[in-house]
Amino acid sequence: MKSLENVLDDIKRHRERLINLLIKMISIPTISPAGDYYEEFINFMKDHLEREGFDIEIIRVPQDYVDKNVPREGVGKPRFIMIARYGDKRNIILHFNGHYDVVPGGPGWSVTDPFKPVVREERVYGRGSTDMKGGIASVIHAVSNMTRYLEENGYGVEIALVPDEEIGGRTGSEYLVSTGRVGSRYVIIAEPSGLERIYIGHKGSVWGRIIVKGKTAHGSTPWLGVNAFEKAVELAYEIISKIIPETIKIKSSYEYDLPEGNTATLMLGGFLKGGEKTNQVPGEVIFSFDRRVIVEEKASKVYEELKRKIFDIAKTKNINIDIEIEQISEPVLVDPESLIFKVIENAGEKILGKRPRKIVCIGGLDMRFYAEKNHEVATYGPGAIGTAHAPDEYVEIKDLVKASEIYTLIIDELAKKISKT
Repeated sequence: MKSLENVLDDIKRHRERLINLLIKMISIPTISPAGDYYEEFINFMKDHLEREGFDIEIIRVPQDYVDKNVPREGVGKPRFIMIARYGDKRNIILHFNGHYDVVPGGPGWSVTDPFKPVVREERVYGRGSTDMKGGIASVIHAVSNMTRYLEENGYGVEIALVPDEEIGGRTGSEYLVSTGRVGSRYVIIAEPSGLERIYIGHKGSVWGRIIVKGKTAHGSTPWLGVNAFEKAVELAYEIISKIIPETIKIKSSYEYDLPEGNTATLMLGGFLKGGEKTNQVPGEVIFSFDRRVIVEEKASKVYEELKRKIFDIAKTKNINIDIEIEQISEPVLVDPESLIFKVIENAGEKILGKRPRKIVCIGGLDMRFYAEKNHEVATYGPGAIGTAHAPDEYVEIKDLVKASEIYTLIIDELAKKISKT
């Protein structure tokens, strides 16, 4: 029989396979929200995983559902979910989740182009290396080296590869969970928490756009129009000077990624549009707001309060506005004493020499979709946190390998604990 020690040795010995897989994944620019190259990525992963002996199920998300739940850039583009299973399907010990979409490459790269991955100084550079194709590669490397071990012990594992986490996850993890295809109560999302930290929850969010309405006129006769830009600036100033200071006073009692992250936040202007021509009074200006919701708050209530405050300011200042909501996502907090966290802590301690800390993620994650269906879900994966979405994104190769080792120990310990219950 193949021992657990043999599996761990193989993971380290075959690390080049892990690196090569990640490089190939990064090379496919699966950019959301457009949905570029999703089908190419899924076909590549299908071929790779079938060669490793996995059973593959591919779900095409219904196009009408997609078109209702993605920004206009993604309308008409297909979305695919893959579930790769290995071992006894009647005894799925653990369900892994990883999103294969990435944000655009963006400017400012110095080491390489975003989708031309390179290895430098024991790091893999490229868009998605940390967020989160690195985590996917580590999961696959772990399970691929455990195949004989899983067969001999009668264990099963499944890996779900989903799109569109970067735009809210509704056409990815939410749709997957709604189909009832998740084979285990226990779930690990391999997002980049960093190996010394486990995410037990995440902030919620309220995203929307404020449409400031004016009246167009010729630039030589501005008094005949209503300048929507000037009105938008006035409104934004009031929000910045009044609502934002109130917001950051709302503090959480939990530990977050960063010390500054334990407060609610409100950010304006991530999206900004307005004006058509230099010599025309702008008749409409649109700017976005991004309100992050701590775990003690309720996102739906936050939205109603924020909307009321913005409309009150607009009324006082005689500014004509509408508000369009993009997303309302509730925060998530999973019971910190859940079994899934205990086995991650134990496995992490064996490989790292210390137990990972349990914290809350300042961003949003797909945890909420699993938590809503009462899965014990944790987020735990390799990555250089500060490089996600940034130029010169990278992941440390040693962390990829250690993550694979830890995932292996998690599967083994979880299986043994489940069998005793």
